[in-house]
Amino acid sequence: MRKPFKFIFIGLALFFCISVLGALYAVSFVNPTQLAGLLSSSVKAATGRDLKIMGPVTLKLFPSIGVKAEQVSLSNTLWASAPEMLLIKNIELEVKLLPLFLKRVEISTIKLSGLDAHLQANKAGQNNWNLTPPNVAGAAGKSSAAPQAESDESNFVAIETITVTDARISYEDGNGPVKIISVPKLSLNGAGEKTAILLDLQYQHYKINLKGKTSSLRQTVLDWNQSPVKMNLDLVLTLNGKALDIEGEINKALNATPQFDIRLKSKSFDLAPLAAASLAVSGGNLPDVSKPLARQTQYFFSNEPLPMGLLPSANGKITVNIDQLGLPDKTPLNNLSGHILFKDSRIDLNDLKFALGKGQGQAQISVTDFQSDSPKITIKLLAKGFSLEQILLSADASTKVSGGATQLALNLQGKGKSLHQFLSTANGVAQVSVGKASLGSNVFNNAGDLVVTILNAVNPLHKSADQTILECAVAFLPVSNGMVTVKDSVGVETDKLDITLSGTVNLNTEEINLNINPNDKSGLTTGIDLGGLVKIDGTLLKPQTGINKQGIVSSAASIGLGILTAGISIAAENAKSLATKRQPCKTAIKPWQSIYPEAN
Repeated sequence: MRKPFKFIFIGLALFFCISVLGALYAVSFVNPTQLAGLLSSSVKAATGRDLKIMGPVTLKLFPSIGVKAEQVSLSNTLWASAPEMLLIKNIELEVKLLPLFLKRVEISTIKLSGLDAHLQANKAGQNNWNLTPPNVAGAAGKSSAAPQAESDESNFVAIETITVTDARISYEDGNGPVKIISVPKLSLNGAGEKTAILLDLQYQHYKINLKGKTSSLRQTVLDWNQSPVKMNLDLVLTLNGKALDIEGEINKALNATPQFDIRLKSKSFDLAPLAAASLAVSGGNLPDVSKPLARQTQYFFSNEPLPMGLLPSANGKITVNIDQLGLPDKTPLNNLSGHILFKDSRIDLNDLKFALGKGQGQAQISVTDFQSDSPKITIKLLAKGFSLEQILLSADASTKVSGGATQLALNLQGKGKSLHQFLSTANGVAQVSVGKASLGSNVFNNAGDLVVTILNAVNPLHKSADQTILECAVAFLPVSNGMVTVKDSVGVETDKLDITLSGTVNLNTEEINLNINPNDKSGLTTGIDLGGLVKIDGTLLKPQTGINKQGIVSSAASIGLGILTAGISIAAENAKSLATKRQPCKTAIKPWQSIYPEAN
């Protein structure tokens, strides 16, 4: 029984000796200069770029065959502004032994230190990190080029471990300042069936950390489009000290679109660094979410494109459960949950639920054809249990307001890549109601030009009052092809005035044509109703006071009749107005179930 073990031991020893001698033999034929040339030619064949090694190149034998080089650069594409795409202070490569006998270089490990990457995109949609050589791209589909391409790619598919330290990445696209991303450390260790991931990244004042394990990234690349793939995810994303657990799996059958099922869970997470992380990863253009957006000069509702480009065309599901989601300069959302379903170019956000202060909200959002020039968007939203006080104080802590129970419902469908485009094509309805509240004068001053214009029209003396008691306010807004038509469906009741609005708002041009119908509760001006002579026109961004010609005719008739009857008819109209109490809010409001069927 001992002889077999003895033979096995001798065989292993002989194999080890032969391997060492083979390594020495192979290395003896590859001096540093030759190896540098072989690496450069391999990179040139695989990418079409020039790899230059300006510093010394050294070899090592143990514990594996490796090469170390200094002052390495990779040339840029022809249209880029910088001559080099990559500059590297130090690079270490570990090379597999057996391919050397075939005069091939297959890299198993890469270590980079002092990486400086210049990434760039042009107006034609090209990017300089596309390393497909022009001759391979032009010969796509030609069988004669396929074997060479596969051989060149094997040099890099063999990589199991990548370590990057002290890296700096710049990105520019010509639409804004150059973005700088620092990467103190990146590590991908793919030994075995798992790949361990560690990433430290900083963009502006956002610190991002990603760590955890996935199924072998190397094996996934090898199997992609060759055999079925199942990739498990177990990661933790930390943004500015707040962690998000990412778990799930990605499945891809042969010749099929990948399917994924991912679960996101967190005790506390912030939206601002999440958007910054998307920007850093995608190289896209997103607004600085930590600052309020400047108002557009052309439209009240922004015509800036929504970030549709960040939406993936994929099939799968993401489940979200976040106890507290921080919003930039806003009150955080609590108990956020929902399911995001992806099906090709359609995304459905189902069963979205959240709490904000004492209020609760639920929504369904659908986006289809988001890769087209006119994506279709459907929004259904119900928010209740909020207060006007809570909403206004979250925007401005100096606002003087109390009370004002608020409820909101939306059911809108439209098309477009911006909020303005969506509303200009919208169909559906929206309704908001506000209960009794005490409002300081600064509430109206900060409420926007449209509200201030209406108040000045119906009550020029409102500025002299320190406080207004709002009894109720309701706005029921039906929308048809971007046109809002109201007929006494906007009503406001205060301690001094009742107001109803009738007319139209064109959400495409944002032109306003609203008649104001005020009622002074004192009864001193009812009957003649001088406020009815006023209308609001202009635009949402620049409203102005106009003249209601129909109101002039009506009021003139009342005044003329009053003169003929020595004022008796005016007194009678006053008495009738006082006897018949208007209820603008009750008249305007519609059942909530007619807007959001799940409302109760």
